[in-house]
Amino acid sequence: MKLGIVGLPNVGKSTLFNAITNAGAESANYPFCTIDPNVGVVAVPDARLDVLSEMYHPKKTTPAVVEFVDIAGLVKGASKGEGLGNKFLANIRECAAIVHVVRCFDDENVIHVEGSTDPLRDIGIIDIELIMADVEMVERRIDKAQKAAKSDKKFLHEAEVFTALKDWLNDGNSARSFDCGEEDAALIATSELLSLKPVIYAANLDEDGFADYQSNAYYNLVADLAAREGAQVIPVCAKLEAEIAQLEPDEKKLFLEELGISESGLDRLVKASYALLGLISFLTSGEDECRAWTIVRGTRAPQAAGKIHTDFERGFIRAEVVSFSDLTACGTMAAAREKGLIRSEGKDYVMKDGDIVLFRFNV
Repeated sequence: MKLGIVGLPNVGKSTLFNAITNAGAESANYPFCTIDPNVGVVAVPDARLDVLSEMYHPKKTTPAVVEFVDIAGLVKGASKGEGLGNKFLANIRECAAIVHVVRCFDDENVIHVEGSTDPLRDIGIIDIELIMADVEMVERRIDKAQKAAKSDKKFLHEAEVFTALKDWLNDGNSARSFDCGEEDAALIATSELLSLKPVIYAANLDEDGFADYQSNAYYNLVADLAAREGAQVIPVCAKLEAEIAQLEPDEKKLFLEELGISESGLDRLVKASYALLGLISFLTSGEDECRAWTIVRGTRAPQAAGKIHTDFERGFIRAEVVSFSDLTACGTMAAAREKGLIRSEGKDYVMKDGDIVLFRFNV
């Protein structure tokens, strides 16, 4: 899973990126300090994997991962190539979802390219650039469909759908808010539009604002917008996250307790990402390796097996499955088997979050 961290220059993108990945992207108080996208791969926190590791003492423990891409700051005119616009838009296109960092604090010592703090204005600047880039893509799609319709009338409907979408975009609306049926939505999804990508707003607050974020006016503006859009929003303090990232696990736990929060920004961001994209994890366990695997909710057993190796899917016979709660209650896999809690599931089985599975296959 690849998430693109975006926002106007100097809103805290690279500070947040550094904190959650420890990848050391350059962070400075001026626009475009991040020229090329910085990429960091981070482990998905999963306490279930820790329990399995304690149970099996494997040679290797491998968590699921999320890839974060810190993308250079955008300015007005990016869709026309202003600033680093073309590179910015190309990098977003490669991501499954957008983490839009929005500045929600006042600080005269930190330059704001628009001269003041206004989260809705800042969100609007990026939205309109994505929408304008999408208009160009939609126009090309309409032209292509109209030409194809001369020999095959089925393309007339495609041209009509994208013409309606173009009008919607030209009114300043995102593609993800376009109201249409499932078939038309599936058709639009083939166009890889930027404003169609799901969004998580990371409301970046200072320490005082974060301590009482629900009463913060800037945060509430972003939260209200997210609610209307059906987007996710999480409050973060990039400065605090940077401090947390430097701590050892035990110190980190104490620090979070002192702040009155149970999870770091990374934990909350990953959970929001999973919810937004409809993702779950299944686990494999043994003396060689305990590992978490990420799949889309609704994935069937053979396709989940294919995440491990294509041969597993091609030669799938069955999946031996036990729930995490049943395994931990029994203490061992042998005890779970004795109690009949390990199920044999076939090709139609839909995987569940936390399933611990052994795939049987033959090729």
